[in-house]
Amino acid sequence: MKAINFNFEIHQPFRLKRYRFFDIGNDHYYYDDFLNDDIVTRLAEQSYLPAARTLLRMIEETKGAFRCSISISGAAIEQFERYVPEFIDLLKKLAATGSVEFTATTYSHSLASLCDPIEFELQVKEQCARLESLFGVKPKTIRNTELIYCDDLAPQMLAMGFKGCITEGAKHILGWKSPNYLYAAASAPKFKMLMNNSKLAEDIASRFSDTSWEAYPLTADKYIDWIASTPAEEQIITICLNLETFGAMQPASSGIFQFLEALPRFAAERGVEFWTPTMAMTKLKPIGQHAIPTPISGADEARDTSAWLGNALQREAINKLYAAGERVRLSEDRPLKQDWLYLQASDHFYYMSTKHFGDGHSNFSPYETPYQAFTNYMNVLSDFLVRVDEQFPMSVDNEELNALLTTIRNQESEIVALTREKELLSKNIEQYNIEHKNREPEEKKSCKKAPTKKTKKTAE
Repeated sequence: MKAINFNFEIHQPFRLKRYRFFDIGNDHYYYDDFLNDDIVTRLAEQSYLPAARTLLRMIEETKGAFRCSISISGAAIEQFERYVPEFIDLLKKLAATGSVEFTATTYSHSLASLCDPIEFELQVKEQCARLESLFGVKPKTIRNTELIYCDDLAPQMLAMGFKGCITEGAKHILGWKSPNYLYAAASAPKFKMLMNNSKLAEDIASRFSDTSWEAYPLTADKYIDWIASTPAEEQIITICLNLETFGAMQPASSGIFQFLEALPRFAAERGVEFWTPTMAMTKLKPIGQHAIPTPISGADEARDTSAWLGNALQREAINKLYAAGERVRLSEDRPLKQDWLYLQASDHFYYMSTKHFGDGHSNFSPYETPYQAFTNYMNVLSDFLVRVDEQFPMSVDNEELNALLTTIRNQESEIVALTREKELLSKNIEQYNIEHKNREPEEKKSCKKAPTKKTKKTAE
């Protein structure tokens, strides 16, 4: 049996407004609401809404045989709730079918997994809580930001309760191996990995409407034939796509929606099924362990993290941001913590990439140059750090901050210990009351007999 594991990513960052040096200290609102509204609304009409409706029809027409998974960031959820609430309603309908699995991810589509393990865990937990409250689902699989993964992450992800992850089938890591298998993590053998087949994914995302492509036009039956003709032992083909592929990156006029909707019919004819990530991890056994010592991602040909950390500008910005992590987590200032989340979006650092300037990737940036992106972000970050400094001054050195953190953690531990002690005492009191009630009838009987005997003795 062969199966396709489709994973669709949905993310939109809170884009920053033009923020000048003279705004620092005077303006604490950083976002271009008009631009965010325009982009999210336009993409919803072009892509998200028709794509979601297509997926819903595919599930209904196949009576649940078509299955897929969706990874949506918290930042995207917030913007859809604000600008396109009908899309959230469609996602709820998809969740209700039972054929769509929602995978965990970072709340703001951040690089926290590379920079701040504590923040990474907090963001994933917050995202999972949001998915459960909105859609009534508890993610069992995680797809990290841009498919980022390395061996160091597997033990942490496993400890967080996930069965496995979806990551990139990077050629420089796989070598001669195929991505069309379930693998176990070398650093945590119980943790499983599904790997994106980038060739099959890019056939849809990048080449579908390319008339110069030798395989053009790509039809549903041709695509399923390619999958069905892979070696029989390659049982799971994972295909990760941005949901914007349908209608935005590949316009509706190209026939992309008809292509997507026709896939289940031809898959059924060739005996190919559709599985969610958890289904694949439950039905299949890993063929072996696979080591990924350095971070990989789904970005660019390099499949590494250079798209966000490849130059000095990006590294300076991200280092300054995450240096404030401990201080922000100590704060109870909700607007500050919200800005902290939004400023972590990987998109801000992607816009600073000099390797993408001038190619197609620059179309995603609202800035004219990566240097403009860096300057604007650093102005915003400067104001943000001033606000952090007002609550936890930089004059407090690391030793003092660590001492404060230790005190807080000790207090938390003490509270936990006292809570447990309270629960134990409550149980003991409850048990005592139960036993006391059981003894009470006997004591009453003995109390009634005693006066009777005394009365008789007195009468004699």
